[in-house]
Amino acid sequence: MKLHHYEGQTAGKVYDWQLIKRLSKYLSPYKYYILLSIVLLFLVSLLGLIGPYLTKIAIDEYIPHKNIAGLNRLALIFIGILLLQFAIRYAHIQLMQYTGQSVMLDLRMRLFERLQHMSLSFFDSQSVGGIMSRLISDIEVLNEMVSSGIVSIMGDLFMLLGIMSVLMWMNLKLALVVFSVIPLIFYVTLSFRHKVRTSFRQIRRYIAKINTYLQENISGMSIVQAFCREEKNLSEFKKINADYLNSYLKTILYYAVFFPIIEVISALALALIIWYGGAQIVQGTLSFGILVAFIEYAQRFFRPINDLSEKYNILQSAMAAAERVFNLLDTDTGFISADNPKSIDNFAKQIEFKNVCFAYKKDEQVLKDISFKVDKGQKVALVGFTGSGKTSIINLLMRFYELKTGSILIDGHDIRNINIQSWRNRISLVLQEPFLFSGTILDNIRLGDENISEMQAQDAAVRVNAHQFIEQLPLKYLEPIEEGGANLSVGQRQLIAFARALAFNPEALILDEATSNVDSHTEALIEDAVEKLMQGRTAIIIAHRLSTIQNVDKIIVLDKGKIAEEGSHEELLVKGGIYSCLYELQFNGNLQECR
Repeated sequence: MKLHHYEGQTAGKVYDWQLIKRLSKYLSPYKYYILLSIVLLFLVSLLGLIGPYLTKIAIDEYIPHKNIAGLNRLALIFIGILLLQFAIRYAHIQLMQYTGQSVMLDLRMRLFERLQHMSLSFFDSQSVGGIMSRLISDIEVLNEMVSSGIVSIMGDLFMLLGIMSVLMWMNLKLALVVFSVIPLIFYVTLSFRHKVRTSFRQIRRYIAKINTYLQENISGMSIVQAFCREEKNLSEFKKINADYLNSYLKTILYYAVFFPIIEVISALALALIIWYGGAQIVQGTLSFGILVAFIEYAQRFFRPINDLSEKYNILQSAMAAAERVFNLLDTDTGFISADNPKSIDNFAKQIEFKNVCFAYKKDEQVLKDISFKVDKGQKVALVGFTGSGKTSIINLLMRFYELKTGSILIDGHDIRNINIQSWRNRISLVLQEPFLFSGTILDNIRLGDENISEMQAQDAAVRVNAHQFIEQLPLKYLEPIEEGGANLSVGQRQLIAFARALAFNPEALILDEATSNVDSHTEALIEDAVEKLMQGRTAIIIAHRLSTIQNVDKIIVLDKGKIAEEGSHEELLVKGGIYSCLYELQFNGNLQECR
């Protein structure tokens, strides 16, 4: 089983500040919440500086003089500071969690909006699991960065600068002794930076692989079991899972080395304080209270450094996730947008394919110089062998793919210069494999369009012969549909698709082999529905069952991407070409070569 996934990597150096700059655009609507959070963190940092200094006062002024009242005051002040810190931190967490969740909502909406406007060529080359990893796990990582990363880093910096200022104010020489370990901290941090970033990129890629493999196997579970692929697939999943584990263990290894080194540097700083400060106490140039305060401040000095290390972990993961999210947002939709696209308010005259050539992959043309016309109200059928280009014509007419050579004209206007939504509103498509969404039968007929009343939806179901089986369901039109319509038969899903098409009252209709997967009874119902649906409408029909298209106005026979024949059913039978051969094959069992 071949695994496809969307890597979304960027080549070369990644500039973190460029990613942060782009993220800031999503933060700007919540700038006042962020500014208030920064102010709150600044207050928390100031309050955090008071505790050790209160200890210094207690040791140097109140304890030697046995001043119990002074000690009681200090204790009350200390308790008040702790309660105030609690209240401020609570408000900060609430603000940042709200901001993070709001940014996550905006980003997901932006990604989903982008995905809905992508050409189908994008989805042909990308995996569902890889795309979902961006909408779910990558966005979640960015939420963690917003709610627990960027602003909290500022709080840690406030604390570091505040401690450094207080230490220099209390005793400059002893402060310089403490600061002597800072260059060592920078060296250690920079040494691990690149390796950790690379590791987090690998982790995001392996998460996408896991999502993709799970999605494929769950969706295709019937095939997995039917062909006894359980052990083989388990082995492949074990390999992907092991790659993810090894990548994560590599990150753990880096931090397992990094944090103990920071702890050693912290212990070294404390040893220097005791060594140098103790000597000053012996010499009578430093009070014992200042030494104790220095030790407390030093411990608090390394606490935000450890926090910064944790935040760096979050930022590295977030930068890797941001690369992938923005890579998707920057991916070209695959469509050429006209400056002033024309709206099609109604389809009045003709659809024309003019010298159309098309290839899904470069140098592999599936359509070669296709030219034909479909007049308003005309019924045209496309016939041909598998791979002859029938569905590709429909894909281009619906503008699921961008046309490169030739032109498709709608009432004389090039489809590339038409507002695509206005054209799609004029046309309904019924696929060979109808897709139903989770929800009720009524929801699937109306597709969320409140302009279609429940009565109109039921009327459409009656006209296409779907009403009878719907009425036999326990909840009738409110019957829940499982994912993909799994609780309905193929024929039932097809009839609902016809009801949906009719409910939207299209001016043109496309049927893509809509009767090829049903039994004879359901086929009869569908053929009757097709007749009703096509009345007064332009229709293009793809069919393998030639019995369903004998009464159309024109049949176009495709062969190897070209138009081989064109005419009515009777005219093509008289010609004795490919269509005649296909007819003989279906109705008389003649297995002669038809090409």
